[in-house]
Amino acid sequence: MLLLIPLLPLLGFVVNAFIGRRLSKSMSGGIACLAMLASFAVSAMAVWTLTSFGGYWIEATYFTWIASGDLQIPFRFRLDPLSSVMVLVVTGIGSLIHIYSTGYMHEETDREYARYFSYLNLFAAFMLILVLGANFPVMFVGWEGVGLCSYLLIGFWFRKPSAADAGKKAFIVNRVGDFGFIVAMLLLFATFGTLDFVELAAAVAPRAHETAGWGVITAATLLLFLGATGKSAQIPLYVWLPDAMEGPTPVSALIHAATMVTAGVYLIGRNAVLFSHAPDTLAIIAAIGVATALMAGTIGLVQNDIKRVLAYSTVSQLGYMFLAMGVGAYAAGIFHLYTHAFFKALLFLGSGAVIHALAGEQDIRNMGGLKKYLPITYWTFLIGALAIAGVPGLAGFFSKDEILYRTYVGTAVTGNHGYPLLWIVGVITSLLTAIYMFRLVYLTFHGERRAVAVPPAHPEDEEAPRHGAHAAAGHGHARDHVPHEAPPSMAIPLIVLAIGSVFAGYVGVPHALGGNNWIEGFLHPSFEVTAQSHGVTASAGSSGIGVQPVALQAAGAAQEADHAGTETEGLLMAISTGVAIAGIGLAWFFWRRRPDIPAAMAQRVSGAYRLLLNKYYVDEIYDAGVVQPIKLISSGALWKGVDVGLIDGAVNGAGTVVNQGSSTLRRLQTGSIRAYSASLFLGAVLIIGWYLWAVL
Repeated sequence: MLLLIPLLPLLGFVVNAFIGRRLSKSMSGGIACLAMLASFAVSAMAVWTLTSFGGYWIEATYFTWIASGDLQIPFRFRLDPLSSVMVLVVTGIGSLIHIYSTGYMHEETDREYARYFSYLNLFAAFMLILVLGANFPVMFVGWEGVGLCSYLLIGFWFRKPSAADAGKKAFIVNRVGDFGFIVAMLLLFATFGTLDFVELAAAVAPRAHETAGWGVITAATLLLFLGATGKSAQIPLYVWLPDAMEGPTPVSALIHAATMVTAGVYLIGRNAVLFSHAPDTLAIIAAIGVATALMAGTIGLVQNDIKRVLAYSTVSQLGYMFLAMGVGAYAAGIFHLYTHAFFKALLFLGSGAVIHALAGEQDIRNMGGLKKYLPITYWTFLIGALAIAGVPGLAGFFSKDEILYRTYVGTAVTGNHGYPLLWIVGVITSLLTAIYMFRLVYLTFHGERRAVAVPPAHPEDEEAPRHGAHAAAGHGHARDHVPHEAPPSMAIPLIVLAIGSVFAGYVGVPHALGGNNWIEGFLHPSFEVTAQSHGVTASAGSSGIGVQPVALQAAGAAQEADHAGTETEGLLMAISTGVAIAGIGLAWFFWRRRPDIPAAMAQRVSGAYRLLLNKYYVDEIYDAGVVQPIKLISSGALWKGVDVGLIDGAVNGAGTVVNQGSSTLRRLQTGSIRAYSASLFLGAVLIIGWYLWAVL
């Protein structure tokens, strides 16, 4: 059953990759969607099996993958509460994105359509391998796989230079983080003799926390965190994610909501026991997470591309998740990952519906007044914006409140030591989130229609001509074209995701509101040392499938005790609610009531405005400090000195020696029988002469 979860989308990839060009769009899209829906059904069955057994994990070992001395790596999948949440998110949200794509990408040729869906299926398959892997090497297969697929999907329109460059940027930046992942694996195996997550947790558990100084665990966790910063777009490796908007909009939704960017958060959660033994690493994670959230939030305030606003929103929300992980609130971080998948997928797909309706226009300054033309898109998008802003009753409110509460009061991992300063920064970031999201809502859907430029007509230059709406726009202004609502294949996923954005958070209703935070109790065994140390010997029976029972009730009781301060939680909840409402109100005042004020402020503080508009010039700094020196060194010492002078010189020199030697030997081959006879005679005389001289 576990093997089928990634195998089904992998089969969808194989079909579309090899024979998709011969299939109609309905066939190739249908196969891809069916593969994902079937994977979701199998995932649901597997999770139901896990919970019905009341067990901690179900695992399946298929074969010994690597066997070299002490290094024994089985190809093993393991389903536990943490991976259960992940597989349901990946397959569930992924299925909706696949269905949406059948309408959004319909203007592609049959060949390109099949190529798109083959990449999409492959992306999902690798992400499922990543979250189901029972050890680091199997996870690493999925880890590298999603990196490859991000390159393929971001650069899907590879004839467009900006898309090709964005795909390469994502691939290269992620390789920096992957270096840390690889070195961490080597260090962990050299220290503990295993790379299995459960066995590693059991080996680490008896050790003391590294509070006196940096030891092996701190070094390994910092290296793993380097890998996580690459995949989950944290400082300093976040720069690839905004450029990923060059890919098709459903790809942005898949990368930002359900798959790749959540991998770093999952990596830390999967190794919670390891990270809990390195408090200095956790402090660094929390600081970088909250700094990333704040920085991305400020940049999002001034961006004008509808997808880039959402991209920086993703970076900011990922910062929230890392803040949770850094303060030891692992369950809260995964809870926010789960709710974020719903409303961020909804927002990206809603932006795609807007782009589709406006013939490819993405600049929110050229929008406005779309509410009456796109009612389904508007109301679903509004729900997503309310959810991410943290308005009470919606999914984002519950998970974001849990992170802020845990940051303020602390957790058992931090010795119940809170971080009020980080909480303040988190609250400020929450205010920024509400402001920039409702700036987006008001400029896009409210007010009057504004004139827009006609998108370029060449289908390989821009995303716009990929959609049928551009044909109706003609050569006039897009305001002459009446926007149209998304087709059912795009509208239905929006409605489903809107429902999820409302109700997904009710699995984690906090104790202050009379709930029991079910998801926290459910996830807790995945992060708890004693639970992971039970049943380390794995697969039972010839099938290689075993169920390791560990009661979940104890974890729930522990969380009950940990949530004793309901009054504090209620007060903090009221503050975060007030901040969200204040942010929405400020956005209404600035971009609905007095739209002249933001323009005046931008002129008054033009330096700060340009700083934010140019994203703190981080890309320019990287180009000047990293890219150009590497190019200079490469074209100078490395290329001319090492490559051309040494390596090419050695290879070419060997060829020259052989060539000159063969030219000399060739002169001896004259083809003359007289010359050959003379040489034989001369040779015989010399041999006989040497023999006579030697004997006498």
